[in-house]
Amino acid sequence: MSEVLVLVEHVEGQIKKVTLELLTLARKLGTPSAVWAGPGYSADAKAKLAEHGAEKIYVADAADITDYVVAPKVDLLQQLVSSASPAAVLVAATAEAKEIAGRLAVRTDSGVLTDVVGLEDGAVADQSIFGGGVNVRSRVTKGTPIIAVRPNAVPVEAAAAAGAEEQVSVAVSDASRTAKVVERVKEEKGARPELTEAAIVVSGGRGVGSAENFSIVEKLADSLGAAVGASRAATDAGWYPHQFQVGQTGKTVSPQLYIAAGISGAIQHRAGMQTAKTIVVINKDPEAPIFEIADFGVVGDLNQVVPQLTEEIAKRK
Repeated sequence: MSEVLVLVEHVEGQIKKVTLELLTLARKLGTPSAVWAGPGYSADAKAKLAEHGAEKIYVADAADITDYVVAPKVDLLQQLVSSASPAAVLVAATAEAKEIAGRLAVRTDSGVLTDVVGLEDGAVADQSIFGGGVNVRSRVTKGTPIIAVRPNAVPVEAAAAAGAEEQVSVAVSDASRTAKVVERVKEEKGARPELTEAAIVVSGGRGVGSAENFSIVEKLADSLGAAVGASRAATDAGWYPHQFQVGQTGKTVSPQLYIAAGISGAIQHRAGMQTAKTIVVINKDPEAPIFEIADFGVVGDLNQVVPQLTEEIAKRK
């Protein structure tokens, strides 16, 4: 079977969950080959990639790959596409990786699919497009399919593989060195899971009423081991930090469970969360548009419903 290249998402050597999802999907198309770009590669990383299906691991751990913005990773993938002739290239549908996918498509004269939420034999993809308003099935018809998959789109399935390591030397072009990273600021990580990778997300909107009231949303999230999100109305009001905004102009999430408290459901918000597997809505307005996509809905005041829900969850632990 042909190789399927999977770009590994990692932070300080720790492999992100979306990479394991990509390896799971890659097995539908061919033989998964992980591509490690930048420093941090280790024996533990090798073992984890092999455990989840990577038959081969291309390792390009030179520091200059991450010293510049995006382009060196494109150089690496372009080189591997040329030498390995893969059946497809899979990346995560993050802001950086989608830029990599677009640049790689231009360089290799190939088609690209973004915001993919499912993949079948023949590289037929399920996509959520037009701000989440339309779901389509698509397939690349030219060149090497380059596919950006949303985190949490599929469950992770382990499948032991060889994990044969191959060191790769990539020549970073002068053009790729024109935008240099001059500083990195490490964001303090709390106890909650990362928003885009969380299996459960609890979000609050305008109906929360104030920054202080967001504490009830946080308590519910903590009782479930969930991440906290917010609508644009809530972040614009200064009630919650903008990095937690879910929606078309914020982050896209696709968790197993999404709880929306006090969110009316404008199309911009729905675009960022409507591929969640189960959607629960709490809103006092029975005509709120978000009820149209809800699996379960509670019509009521979130200030009463959410604390009761948190209390009930605590009783069952």
